Amino acid sequence: MSSFKIQGNIVDIKAKNIFYGEVEVADGKIKSITAVNPPPFGVPGQGNERSSGGGLILPGFIDSHVHIESSMLVPSEFAKLAVVHGTVGTISDPHEIANVCGLQGVEFMITNGKTVPFKFHFGAPSCVPATVFETAGAALLSDDVDTLLQNDDIFYLSEMMNFPGVLFGDEEVYKKIASAKKYGKPVDGHAPGLRGDDAKKYIDAGISTDHECFTADEALDKLKYGMKILIREGSAAKNFEALIGLMHEHFAMMMFCSDDKHPDSLADGHINQLCQRAVAKGIDVFKVLQAACINPVEHYKMNIGLLQVGDAADFIVVEDLVNFKVLQTYINGILVAENGVSEVVSREAGLLNNFDCDEKNIADFQFSISAFGESVHAIEALDGQLITNKVICKPIVRNDLYESDIANDILKIVVVNRYNNAPVAKSFIKNFGIKNGAIASSVAHDSHNIVAVGVDDESICKAVNLVIKERGGVSAVCNQTEMVLGLLVAGLMSNDDGYKVAAAYTAIDKMVKEEMESTLTAPFMTLSFMALLVIPHVKLSDLGLFDGDEFKFV
Repeated sequence: MSSFKIQGNIVDIKAKNIFYGEVEVADGKIKSITAVNPPPFGVPGQGNERSSGGGLILPGFIDSHVHIESSMLVPSEFAKLAVVHGTVGTISDPHEIANVCGLQGVEFMITNGKTVPFKFHFGAPSCVPATVFETAGAALLSDDVDTLLQNDDIFYLSEMMNFPGVLFGDEEVYKKIASAKKYGKPVDGHAPGLRGDDAKKYIDAGISTDHECFTADEALDKLKYGMKILIREGSAAKNFEALIGLMHEHFAMMMFCSDDKHPDSLADGHINQLCQRAVAKGIDVFKVLQAACINPVEHYKMNIGLLQVGDAADFIVVEDLVNFKVLQTYINGILVAENGVSEVVSREAGLLNNFDCDEKNIADFQFSISAFGESVHAIEALDGQLITNKVICKPIVRNDLYESDIANDILKIVVVNRYNNAPVAKSFIKNFGIKNGAIASSVAHDSHNIVAVGVDDESICKAVNLVIKERGGVSAVCNQTEMVLGLLVAGLMSNDDGYKVAAAYTAIDKMVKEEMESTLTAPFMTLSFMALLVIPHVKLSDLGLFDGDEFKFV
């Protein structure tokens, strides 16, 4: 590895100090940090000296909870886009691919992540399948989780979504938590809406974080019991505005995360954007940077340097501490991005999938009134939230069959089993705003069956079959136009260039919003969560409409 020196304004986050100095890097580590007198303006570095361009040098940003699969990119391509925004590492839950491909999927993510200079820290998925109320492609039992946690490439037990199992003493759940404790690895939480004594019991079981708080009161309830709170701002779930005010006082117990970030959004920005917004809200910049750079590294014992002598040379140069425009990103002393251009070169990831269902017919999506009557239970989607409301609606009825009521924004939603041929689950949903056509996706948390929403059975059938032909992907059908972005890796990710995937996703997203008139900020991301049974209040699995409060089928 090469050696070099870089001068600039050095940000010491813990000491809450900024000073002009020089960072010397040798063999991928920081050899020294010294204060120096700044050179005359405009004098370039000489020899092995590098210019910071007048910017500020600080530790790199960390996404403290993200499912790489939701970017629709394999890890190496995710890294290519993320480093441009100053992200040097992630806490990554491979829960999505594990639900499709099991242990083989987790190994795929680890192996591919090692092909690029980026610091992925994967966890052992704790809930595969997430529930028994849906069809998944794999199962990881407590013995499998124990085996994973012995691996040095596994840093934590991923989000424990089965909070009822924790509260009611499920043996398998407690075996998984015990394994994490045995190997000294933290346990991530997932408990939306959990409060009071139940929250305390969940936390006392050893669960240390939660990224699912959607109100400040809920977060405060968990903070007082010692839980660390992650402020999530992804493509669909957005909790920044609700929680950021807590950082004034509780910055030592908070981190930033995206959870799920689509490729167009990742191409646009990452944790740097949250720092910008937090500072604009009046949060002290050192508190913001502690949450963005320091807290995740210390909590998860990440192998990421914090701009200290002897640390790995993982740091970034930003233009200022207001807009956080990233000028340079270094990982292990390697310049991986400069002035908005990524230097990460990825290799083709290969293919891994689990997809075995036949194309469907229009009749598969027809929904008879005879079984239910004029009124049916339905889902109300909420823009920017994963939670949904339970509503009763009256769809249009023709020839004893339910149809979408476009005027009142009551559209048909279906879930198709991707793993084998089975009857299609059908219901209705409000707030998608689609006026014609249909959209479909095999990115459908947590089991990743095919979920689709549309105005008529013919369009839904076409959109679903486009996904089936690709053995995974996202599709849209509008009048005579058909678009599909194939996701050949587990039906979740493309192994194509990340920027190409982002452009393709942008095009199909634009079609859904402009031509089909969806009113949602991120229609495909919202669609992907309509089968996520562990988030209240009602969702649709391939087995039927499910009440997330009562934890039973409607």
